[in-house]
Amino acid sequence: MAEETKMEKKVGVYICEGCEIAGGLDIEKLKGVATKEYKVPVVKTHGAFCSPEGVELIKADMAGEGVNTVVIAACSPRYYTDIFNFGETNIVERVNLREQVVWSHPMPKAEQAEGAEAAAEGVDADTQALGEDYIRMGIVKAQKTNLPSPYEMEEFARNILVIGGGFTGLTAALEIANTGYPVTVVERAPALGGYAAKIRQQLPTQSPFTTLEQPSVQGLIDAVTKHESITVKTKTEVARVAGMPGQFHISYKQPGKKSKWDVPPKLKEGEEMPADFVDCADILDIDPEAEKFGAIVVAAGWRPYQPTDGEFEHLGLGKFPSVVTNTQFEEMAAQGRIEAKNVAFIQSPGASEDDADFPFCSSVTSMVSLKQAQYVTRDHADGKAYVFYQHMRTPGLYENFYKAAQQTPGVFLTKGNVTGVSQNGNGLVVTATDTLLGDSIDVPVDLVVLATGMVPATKFEPVVNLAYRQGPEFKDLELFGGYCDSNFICFPYETRRTGIYAAGCVRQTMTMAECAEDATGAALKAIQCLESTNRGMAVHPRSGDTSYPDFYFQRCTQCKRCTEECPFGALDDDEKGTPKPNIGRCRRCGTCMGACPERIISFKNYHIDMIGSMVKAIEVPEEDAYRILCLVCENDAYPALDQAAMKRLKYSADIRFIPVRCLGSVNVIWIADAMSKGFDGVLLIGCRYGDDYQCHFTKGSELCNRRMENVGETLKRLALESERVQQIQLSIDEYDQLPEKINEFMEVIEGVGYSPMKGF
Repeated sequence: MAEETKMEKKVGVYICEGCEIAGGLDIEKLKGVATKEYKVPVVKTHGAFCSPEGVELIKADMAGEGVNTVVIAACSPRYYTDIFNFGETNIVERVNLREQVVWSHPMPKAEQAEGAEAAAEGVDADTQALGEDYIRMGIVKAQKTNLPSPYEMEEFARNILVIGGGFTGLTAALEIANTGYPVTVVERAPALGGYAAKIRQQLPTQSPFTTLEQPSVQGLIDAVTKHESITVKTKTEVARVAGMPGQFHISYKQPGKKSKWDVPPKLKEGEEMPADFVDCADILDIDPEAEKFGAIVVAAGWRPYQPTDGEFEHLGLGKFPSVVTNTQFEEMAAQGRIEAKNVAFIQSPGASEDDADFPFCSSVTSMVSLKQAQYVTRDHADGKAYVFYQHMRTPGLYENFYKAAQQTPGVFLTKGNVTGVSQNGNGLVVTATDTLLGDSIDVPVDLVVLATGMVPATKFEPVVNLAYRQGPEFKDLELFGGYCDSNFICFPYETRRTGIYAAGCVRQTMTMAECAEDATGAALKAIQCLESTNRGMAVHPRSGDTSYPDFYFQRCTQCKRCTEECPFGALDDDEKGTPKPNIGRCRRCGTCMGACPERIISFKNYHIDMIGSMVKAIEVPEEDAYRILCLVCENDAYPALDQAAMKRLKYSADIRFIPVRCLGSVNVIWIADAMSKGFDGVLLIGCRYGDDYQCHFTKGSELCNRRMENVGETLKRLALESERVQQIQLSIDEYDQLPEKINEFMEVIEGVGYSPMKGF
């Protein structure tokens, strides 16, 4: 680990006059905040600090005046990050005067005037107070910021493990190996290829997406087995994953064999743990025989849905030998000619009021039925394939495939509800209602195929047995139907375990073309993780961040809240409950910091004292004026504020925004300090949570919402109304709703009145 970087700070404040800032604010008063209140030695203005001349002015002060802590009061910190990058040895803090002040609040009467002198007399007082507070907060934040130093690992593995030797895993392995990284492929079966090696033909993978193709997996197998950078382990399973990115320790076992690392079964009430699990080694012990890897791609694929006894009895499954699943039919087709001339393909179980498909069905199973229907007509000139569906999903260019199948002689498609399958001599009869013809129909067939679904392998068995205190599996697998969880909107391929990426059908059902693309994406993520971790930097979404959590263990009470609430399993703990950080797993969200009641967790450039000091720097009127603190997530809510400002949407000037890494990092002490100081309310704006969560750090907004109970206790202790603190969920594309939501909160505050804490 690198030594802490310390520096003697010399602050310089640079106030931009461009982009209407000088026309909406009294620049001289802003300068006075820096020079008189904070005694900043270097304070300058310029018409456009983003211009080459403006940048050179700052660089000249750094070289001549020794300025190493730069506060730029101009546009949003989301803009010109490259222009205002002055190297790793200097601190740069941005103050948002453009979007959050002049573009979103009233301009002076001399709005059209140019320059500070012409507009100063007509400057809106509330807008001016807002700008001055942001200058105060920017200076304080710069003063409290320290340069982070990268976390350096003594040993670092650059090879990547791919779990699964099917189409997706083979593609990922090749993509990784072709970029120069060594790869090991682990496959539980005796041979590579997975399900792709067992099919007769595959769905189209290239334009015009109309014609079935011969299986391409053998080419992948040949390329993988011949590649000098790829090691293949068949008849092998991963028994255990310990460690962190750059230092994963992987233990193996033979399929079906027991390992001392096996996950204990989930016991029902009254059941006892089997004896062979009682003496398992401690979960955090390092296996001396483990192989080291830098990152992992999980491409374990899918398993056929296994109907329970009698589940689809009304369709004849388990009752008639001529009723099979689509997987069984594919196996029959791969052996050669289909004997049945008349085949019914049933897409929905029917016999219910809803129109649901079979469990774990998707657009892929729809297209598989269209594919298999063509087997029948190709094997028999007079063959007939009847496809009964409630939903026929063929997204994107696969619409061409649907149209081609629809026009194939002998293939008949109809929307309808199949109510039963009965015996008809040596054949079967399919009965369907609510068809496109409007009548009930009986169709005699030789064979019935049920389009049962594709279940992710992770729902059947623990593909990765994680040696993490937070459990051996990916979090919330049940919530997501067994699929490897990932932020499906912002960060595909990611799981909640840093350095472990999901690809293919463990993430969602996919065609082979989609699996190939997914494998490439996951391979790239794994490589990015390796390179970032090797330089001591965070991976997405805070890519490049060299800060990491520091713990003051002397005050730790072993409450385990940080360990339990970390969304990414970055913290283990010892037998006493003392946190044991795994920095390589950490994504720098600060959730642990927000969870800690003792406030012993901090980052060099983001900590409790920093935000608390910014809150205290805001001037709170003693009477007849409101002041609201808003802690706003930097990932969705802060960009939404910028977008609202670009549209010149207005909202109250009584609110002060402080960006936070995630609402999960919000510590209750910040709210308590604000209310004690006399703030009339606190608003928290963050990402949506729940089943369709959009939080970049998965659980941040949800955890913040849970902590609101503690906030309620704080307000009660201060004899304040609970309405004074509220949390808002917001998607980035809902920027146009922000002003309304903010003003609605202001109406609530006006209803309860000024804080009784003012003046104390």
